[in-house]
Amino acid sequence: MKIDHIAIWTQNLEELRSFYMKYFNAISNEKYFNPSKKFSSYFLSFDGDCRIEIMEMPGIPEFKNDVIEQFLGLIHFAINVGSKAEVDELTKVIRNDGYKIVGEPRTTGDGCYESVILDPDGNRVEIVA
Repeated sequence: MKIDHIAIWTQNLEELRSFYMKYFNAISNEKYFNPSKKFSSYFLSFDGDCRIEIMEMPGIPEFKNDVIEQFLGLIHFAINVGSKAEVDELTKVIRNDGYKIVGEPRTTGDGCYESVILDPDGNRVEIVA
């Protein structure tokens, strides 16, 4: 078995799509739209098998957790960029473009090299090598 995709609700579908395409080289399918539900989505594919589905629909309530504090439930996902140098460089680019860095590049206790950023919606993304 394998994880096929994770899904993220957003109120900024096009902005979120552009973010993952620009910084993580995601490849997007054509936009899906269901007119009866006013539901729109994209599947973003990365180098590998896992995908992210980003979805937008009127009436979905805003996120109520603090994006800086930890909380129960899904807290982050990680994207492997291949090397420590790539983690450092991408973190620098994302910071310079005005996005929040909530975890500076470092080697964790379990030996993973990572930084943690917030995407445009405040979702935690670990950039790992």
